[in-house]
Formats: sequence, structure tokens, C-alpha cells
Amino acid sequence: MYVAVKGGEQAIANAHALLAQRGRGTGPRLGADQVRDQLGVLVSRVMSEGSLYDEDLAARAVVQAQGDVLEAVTLVRTYRTTLPRFGTTAAVDTARLPSERRVSATFKDIPGGQQLGATFDYTHRLLAEPDQGHVDADFDEAEPMARVTDLLGASALIEPASSDESDPDPADLTRDPTVFPMSRAERMQALARGDEGFLLSMGYSTLRGYGGSHPFVGEVRVGQVEVELDVPELGFAVCIGRIEVTECQMVAQFVGSSSVPPMFTRGYGLAFGRSERKAMSMSLVDRALRAEELGERAVAPANDEEFVVEHADNVQASGFVEHLKLPHYVDFQAELALLRTMHDESPQPESPQPQETR
Repeated sequence: MYVAVKGGEQAIANAHALLAQRGRGTGPRLGADQVRDQLGVLVSRVMSEGSLYDEDLAARAVVQAQGDVLEAVTLVRTYRTTLPRFGTTAAVDTARLPSERRVSATFKDIPGGQQLGATFDYTHRLLAEPDQGHVDADFDEAEPMARVTDLLGASALIEPASSDESDPDPADLTRDPTVFPMSRAERMQALARGDEGFLLSMGYSTLRGYGGSHPFVGEVRVGQVEVELDVPELGFAVCIGRIEVTECQMVAQFVGSSSVPPMFTRGYGLAFGRSERKAMSMSLVDRALRAEELGERAVAPANDEEFVVEHADNVQASGFVEHLKLPHYVDFQAELALLRTMHDESPQPESPQPQETR
């Protein structure tokens, strides 16, 4: 499809040098540690969409990409392919998640109370003056809190969380080809790596009627959770560290069926770091993609598994769009020649006769 382009090595080298110069600027060099510590939300997004939890690497990628999120995600994913795999971690138990931030829109008074934590929700969205100084705040050590959805589950008003130990291990989307239809676990992998903006648009579309679901935020929580690695030689899992995650559970209506009474259903989202918008968008889209499973009409784009999954990956989407900048001389000349031939062979319309004027 493409033709080899020769003789452009010097031009490419000059482009790389100019890129480095533009990225360096004239001020003090921006350090990756500054990005990690002061641009935590950006770092969280790069980690989630790059599917690699490493704050330092994500920060380095942001600096190298000059703030281009998609380029930084591409760098992280590329680096990820070079890493060896030592084993498989156990499923993260978010029920034991000590929450730095935990809010619910379904109940005002919840066990443990609402924890506002660090959030933009109550700011005035006005640009602040730089260097305002350090603000001291006292935080108590968070304790694990029961999920809000457990309150509904105790009364059988919400579908039970899936806990079937016989479920097979889900496929790894980074190593196995995508096959439709997918299991919910496989879909969640794709959504976790998906572009935040795309998922936000899909989730927003469901709220506007293109998906038949307008749920409530059962709970959004942010905190650190332990990661455990199964060690066959020991016969038990060993904690290898803690990572920060954001979890969201949406609570949506379900009219029931002949065999299932009316109850609430769930939409779920989980993302690395402080990624509330991503986790909420994930849970909205997850619930929309369960339409056929729940016997609902699947007529909107957000209900179409293949449409959502195939277009959520921003690295693939960006690569396909950006490849249009590469040489397509042969393709275009072929279409141009065909168009000229068709133009010459088609009957030419008669020129309009000038009208007399009085």
C-alpha cells in the first residue's frame, strides 16, 4: 500500500532535533518528579490507558511526550511489552479499600460517613495565583469501609455481585486476539485501557437517552489497595505492594422479568490512581453494554459491544488517524487517474445559454 521513501534521513533527523528544542524551551528543565508529584491526575490517566502502574515511568513519558497524553500512553504501552512476567496477582479486594475519598449519591448517611478527600467538585473553577504556599491539613488514617451497595444487597434490592469461583480466567487482551462476543471481564479490560474522552462521550450519551439508562452513583471511592502475588512454592499469596485506585459503582433501574423480580443493577468501573471521571464513565458504559444480558433493547452505540471496544483504544485510533500523514502517493494517483477517466467518459452537461436582458 505504501511506497518506500528514501533520501529523507537528514530531514527526519532535523525534525527530531527541532522537536527536542521545542520541548526543552528556554526555562528550567521540567523534572519527571515534578510531574509525578504535581500532575497526579494526568499521571493516573497515562497509567490507566497505558495499562501499567508505575508513577515514575508515566511521569517520564509525559515529559518526553511534551504533555501529549496519547503519545505518553503509547510510550508506556511500548515499554510494557518489554517487561517480563513473573506471575499472576490475586484479584484485588476493593471491599477492604481504605478510602481517602468516598462519596455516595444514593444515601446521605452511610456507614463510615461521606469522605470528601481531595476533589475539584467544590472549587469555583477560577484560575488561582501561582505559589499560594503550602496548605496543612490533618488526615486521619482511613479504615476499610463496607460498600454502599451492600446496604441494598442486604435487602435483595440489587443484583448480587458476581462471585462464582468456577468462572474461567478471562483472556488477556494484551496477548490474545479480540473475539466477539466478549465476556464482561474481557470488556472491562478494554474499558480500563480505553480513552477517557471516548468513554466520557459514550457514558454521556446514555444519560441523554441513547442507551436507556440513567443510573445513580452508588459510590465513588479513592484509596490504596494491596496487591498480592500467588507464589506456588509457598502455597499462599504474598503482598508485594500497594497501588492507588479509583472505584465506581453505578446503581441502575431494572424492571425485572418473568423469572427475576424488579431490582437495581450494577455498572462498574476501576482505574489506576485518581481517575474519578474515567471510573464513572467506565461504569456507565459497562451498564449500557449489559443491555442484551438483561433483556433490554440494544439500539444505541453505547449498547454495541463491538462498536465501543473497537473504538475505545486511543493508541489504535490515534495510529490509524496519524498514518494518513504518511506517503499515499501511489494510492492517490491511482484514484486520480480513475477519476479523470470517469470524468472524460461521462457526458458533459450542456453549458447554460445566456439569457436576454431587457
